[in-house]
Amino acid sequence: MKEKIISVGIDIGTSTTQLIFSRLTIENIASGFTIPRISIVDREVFYKSDVYFTPLISQNQIDGLKIKDIVEKEYEKANIKKEDISTGAVIITGETARKDNANDVLQNLSGFSGDFVVATAGADLEGIIAGKGAGAHIFSKENFATVANIDIGGGTSNISLFKNGEIIETGCLDIGGRLIKLDSNRKIIYIADKIKKIIENKNLKLNVGDIATYENIKPIANVMVEILEQSIGVRQADNLLDIAITNKNISQKEKIQFISFSGGVADYVYNEEPIDDYFKFNDIGIILGETIRNSKTFFENIKLIKPMETIRATVVGAGSHTTEISGSTITFTKENFPIKNLPILKILKEEEENENTIAAAIKNKIEWFKLENELQPVAIAIDGKKNPSFNDINVYAKGLIEGMNEIIVQDLPIIIIVENDMAKVLGQTINCLLNFKKEIICIDSISVMNGDYIDIGKPIAENRVLPVVIKTLVFN
Repeated sequence: MKEKIISVGIDIGTSTTQLIFSRLTIENIASGFTIPRISIVDREVFYKSDVYFTPLISQNQIDGLKIKDIVEKEYEKANIKKEDISTGAVIITGETARKDNANDVLQNLSGFSGDFVVATAGADLEGIIAGKGAGAHIFSKENFATVANIDIGGGTSNISLFKNGEIIETGCLDIGGRLIKLDSNRKIIYIADKIKKIIENKNLKLNVGDIATYENIKPIANVMVEILEQSIGVRQADNLLDIAITNKNISQKEKIQFISFSGGVADYVYNEEPIDDYFKFNDIGIILGETIRNSKTFFENIKLIKPMETIRATVVGAGSHTTEISGSTITFTKENFPIKNLPILKILKEEEENENTIAAAIKNKIEWFKLENELQPVAIAIDGKKNPSFNDINVYAKGLIEGMNEIIVQDLPIIIIVENDMAKVLGQTINCLLNFKKEIICIDSISVMNGDYIDIGKPIAENRVLPVVIKTLVFN
């Protein structure tokens, strides 16, 4: 039986804040003889808000009251009440995620839905979300190709690299359209510190108080584009790339076949119309986008593809709920449920080859889930084996413990999601290797992906199984 629900997505970014309302049709697609699996079978976006500049009290604080006013006004314009909403996502990204009161603003907004995914997305997670919103993972999967998506917002450029549909790397640069801001008279009122260093390095002589013109902004846009080219390996890297890197760059081990751009700046990468006002947004985003479009170096050996979404890529929908039941062969050492909104760290099947590859994959990807160098709770997901031997279980257990060392040291919960039926013995083995001193949850028969979130409910069926809700951000 089909059911229609309303979802909302709220994205609070460095430059812009926006909402989207969708009508989702959900249906149990499993047969009558199996555990129910509820999936989205149709999605209709019926309201897109205006795109607002994200209001700030200062360089370090978001104006939470104005954000709330924007949300309330858009609910009213869409003729939607809070109680009409079944699900949704509110995500805060970019430089805005670094503001002092980011978490407070998030929690205040979570009341605008029934069961939200509420997340402060650091650079890596934002890159994954934006890449999926742009459709890079779908193009990559359908064409068996390596695709890079660069999401260029106001403060950062988030790079996500997909191979055959799987996210394999992320990177982030402090390159964006609002790192130089202007007033209504085109006077420069703000230049970000890193851009000041780049200007000084290149002797461009651009200062706060100057009047912006196409001629004095174009050289810094040229340098920004050169840095982006360096980041994906089509130009020889120099010290300017080191200056611009936010946390890390992609390794450039994979040959990139296709590239797409999302974010507000991307509208002008793909723009084919004449531009009558380069500074209509009081920043340098339009010139930056045009400069990327005209770059011969970028597209000499990499083919440009158009994304499904540009400015709305980060969150163009809300959390879809796929309700599942864990397998009955599970381990949990303490009944500390429910657990909500845990992001998923999924390692690839080929990364499960041995103890060392499992550990290395987790250690590498765990960086995605840090915000200001602080690790948030995360669930580790693996495929596992259908009929594992005793040796296989030990290999997985030792690799997982080594890879999760930072989780263990920080006394965060150890939560492992296994697709195949082996969670009970795996959880018991890990528990034994850790001398029965850590809280462990290990469940199986659950399929998840990077970019998903998971809720784990209280045990049911005489404590034999756990109800699980997988939340996947819904994209066009």
